[in-house]
Amino acid sequence: MTTNCIKFESANIEDAKGVGSISTLTFDIDIIVEPVTSDNPLAPTHRVLGRSPRGRLVECGGIWKKQNRDTGADYFTLSIRDFGFNANLGKAASQDDDTLQAVIPWGPKEAQ
Repeated sequence: MTTNCIKFESANIEDAKGVGSISTLTFDIDIIVEPVTSDNPLAPTHRVLGRSPRGRLVECGGIWKKQNRDTGADYFTLSIRDFGFNANLGKAASQDDDTLQAVIPWGPKEAQ
């Protein structure tokens, strides 16, 4: 599988499980994402699991559903806590497969 992508089981990402990988200059992890059921509108839609150095599956981040302030369109963000890594999910380049989502990193906003 291509790095920095998540392959979901269905195009209905909010309810689908997925697998993927994220590679940067500081870390390289395979991930599993599992849907979360919650009545809290601020809760993540998924928990992100990675493997510890001993091979144990551990929760390391989450995926949240957000809404674009300008257009009102829904989108998803991902974070990996231990690395301070944040990203948006979006259709992978040159792909017609709605189940394949690219992990598009973004950094924290500069202090003003």
